[in-house]
Amino acid sequence: MAGSTAAGMSAREAILRAALKVVGEQGVAGLTNRRIVAEAGVSLGSLTYHFPSQTELLRQAMLLFAAEEAKKLTELAETHRTDGISVEEAAVAVEQVLTRMTFTTDDIAPLELYLQAGRDPELRDATQRCFAAYDELATTVLTALGVPDPQRLAGPVVALIAGLQLRRLATGEAPPAATALTMLIHGSNA
Repeated sequence: MAGSTAAGMSAREAILRAALKVVGEQGVAGLTNRRIVAEAGVSLGSLTYHFPSQTELLRQAMLLFAAEEAKKLTELAETHRTDGISVEEAAVAVEQVLTRMTFTTDDIAPLELYLQAGRDPELRDATQRCFAAYDELATTVLTALGVPDPQRLAGPVVALIAGLQLRRLATGEAPPAATALTMLIHGSNA
């Protein structure tokens, strides 16, 4: 994309996508104006016009990611929704989806931004929105499965899946998600 913005993409969106790519490749510490404008194919003036501070750029990039992630996950949930599916079958389906996922710089960028939100409280509203979307999706799926009190369980389910994915990213090994999800939903007696 370097050299010119992608067709049909505004300069603002190109900058946000470039920021996510750079963060995924270099981390937040590697996010420089020079790298962003080179990747986005925009001028430095365009970058500073749209985003007067790096915090605002990171916040808006996280919000873009959150909106797109929520849409993608909702579509994924719909494709795997089946009437009468058991919790165990749903857990196996989740494990299969997680195992097939590859980690690209696009997948690493949000993790970097979550960590940055721990350092910069101004980013927390964006990360809270992202996790709220995950929680809402988990609540929807748990409700469809007939799990009692799905809102109470949604946060722990999201945390378990995120933790398993982080472990997979760090170790290269995919721990079994189905057993862990089933135990969490049914209790340790499952």
